[in-house]
Amino acid sequence: MARLFGTDGVRGVANTFLTCELAMKIGRAACEVLRREGIEKPVFVVGKDGRISGDMLESALCAGILSRGGSVRKLGVLPTPAVATVTRKMGVSAGVVISASHNPYEHNGIKFFNSKGFKLTDAQEEAIEELIEESYEPLSGADIGTMYMEHRALKHYTDLVLGCVDDDFSDFNIVVDCANGATAEAAQTVFDSLNASVCYIGNQPNGTNINEGCGSTAPALLQKTVFERGADIGIAFDGDGDRIIIVDEEGEVVDGDKIIYILACDMQQSKQLKKACIAATVMSNMGILAELRKLGIDAVQTKVGDRHVLAAMLKQGYNLGGEQSGHIILSDYNTTGDGLVTAMRFLSALRRSGQRLSEIANGIEKYPQVLINVFVDDEKKYLVSTDEAITQLVAQKEELLRGEGRVLLRASGTEALVRVMVEGKDADLIKECAEALAELVKTRLE
Repeated sequence: MARLFGTDGVRGVANTFLTCELAMKIGRAACEVLRREGIEKPVFVVGKDGRISGDMLESALCAGILSRGGSVRKLGVLPTPAVATVTRKMGVSAGVVISASHNPYEHNGIKFFNSKGFKLTDAQEEAIEELIEESYEPLSGADIGTMYMEHRALKHYTDLVLGCVDDDFSDFNIVVDCANGATAEAAQTVFDSLNASVCYIGNQPNGTNINEGCGSTAPALLQKTVFERGADIGIAFDGDGDRIIIVDEEGEVVDGDKIIYILACDMQQSKQLKKACIAATVMSNMGILAELRKLGIDAVQTKVGDRHVLAAMLKQGYNLGGEQSGHIILSDYNTTGDGLVTAMRFLSALRRSGQRLSEIANGIEKYPQVLINVFVDDEKKYLVSTDEAITQLVAQKEELLRGEGRVLLRASGTEALVRVMVEGKDADLIKECAEALAELVKTRLE
């Protein structure tokens, strides 16, 4: 069987690839893995975003868990980082999130946290996959698991987020875009507590409008609203709340790289940045990392995916890391990317700077970067790293950049596409290189 788990759980179109049958098998296998590790009655907490297929998949997943003697505490609609928080606080065996994050509403996904609130390792995911098609001796009677609704989950999480606030924002004018996703209720609870002037958009989820023209992957509405309202800052989350993108008062996007830069500088100044180093990915902008090094802040780079960033942070003892896409991990507060925690820490950093956000952001030099998503055959996408014609062209383009840029081709772990990224000082040259590479990738892998 082909690997089910991608970079962030099992994802696909709900009721087509990610069927009720598959969800039930995943729940059953995950429970069986824990039973074989010696946990006779595993307890799972299960949260979801608000997309229409969530109820269906939740029911199937939970049925699988219950059938193997596990118990379930349903959390309802809750951000991904909230599920990580509740998993830790309640001391349960595992946490599960039913969400496809930033993807369209037709998609959905299933991802797991271990008992400490960390995403599973590759080996742990493989252990679940190995048992998905296995036959089991049926349990019956009192051996079957139980399920109930846990009503304290939201407060557990908002208490954690509000514990990150260490300043007064009563004079701030903020626009918050909830992506019509899982943060809608949590964000309003948190931002209403700041006594700031807050305008909410993307906060009317209806099951089919998650990420639709809003949120961190579609910031145009946020940019327009910030500019029209004369707001100080705009903050956008993705569908499950583990990403954040920020907009300055002029309506310009501040991406994950710049967010990390601003947080790192603030933490370094207050002596809170452990080892004067951050963890970033291979997608992070070369210019940003060069600017940080000028300030005495080093960076290690990992494979794409916030769990790879977190693994480096845990191994080396860093407390700040993240991705250009807006997954930011502040490990002093949570075990995964957390949009709301990042927002609170960023607002505090902005307050302490005494500057307008545009003044800070415009002073951060980034190298030009071109990113093209090339839709390909899902079964062929991983050939991008071995196809001879593609690797030859990559080598040619890297030679053209003469050490002042780089080429990165990466198969998406969640979609049928290859991401072509070229970065360097010469904007015209990198555009030309990216387009040529994208065309060849499409020809070879479609």
